[in-house]
Amino acid sequence: MSEHPLIGQLKAARVVPVVRMKSATHAATAVRWLYDAGLRIFEITMTIPDAPALIRELSSDPALLVGAGTVPDAATAETCLRAGARFVVSPWVDPDLVAPCRAASAVLMSGATTPTEVRAALRAGADVVKVFPAASAGGPSHVKALASVFPGVTFCPTGGVDPGNLEAYLAAGAAFVGMGGKLVDETLVAAGDRAAVSAIAQQILVRA
Repeated sequence: MSEHPLIGQLKAARVVPVVRMKSATHAATAVRWLYDAGLRIFEITMTIPDAPALIRELSSDPALLVGAGTVPDAATAETCLRAGARFVVSPWVDPDLVAPCRAASAVLMSGATTPTEVRAALRAGADVVKVFPAASAGGPSHVKALASVFPGVTFCPTGGVDPGNLEAYLAAGAAFVGMGGKLVDETLVAAGDRAAVSAIAQQILVRA
């Protein structure tokens, strides 16, 4: 199967900010601050209240590549894709997500930890294997082990990735990474600490 054209854009960015917040207002603020810092790809998780509305708002900007994260089922995927999501991320393997993603020409990232799960994700039709949870499974060494068994597979580790270990994950075989709370903490956003969020984003841009 040929590589989805959007994967090149994800690889070039190296880091996909995973926006996971309890407040939709905080999520929108975080995206705005990260955008101003120079980031252009965002994964909006379904744990955010009314996340599809935020996806629709962000997708109206042609400069952004917006995706949906923590997608539990095909119905939710379809809602997010209609809202403008260009990629769909699930923490597990769900073959039912393939059809709506293919119909919308969107990238599907399926979560896997073990070789058996990686194989299941690939057989189900995932474009990207999201290695999750990455840190607790062994970090960069775990990604390196998986990459040695599955050469050519596009791996995106998430869960515990931070500016300090970003380069180690990329060297281990990650095509790009997902970075959540280590990139933007909701407590910083709630406190209005834009400088701190921008500083972390700049660390990411330098390393990526």
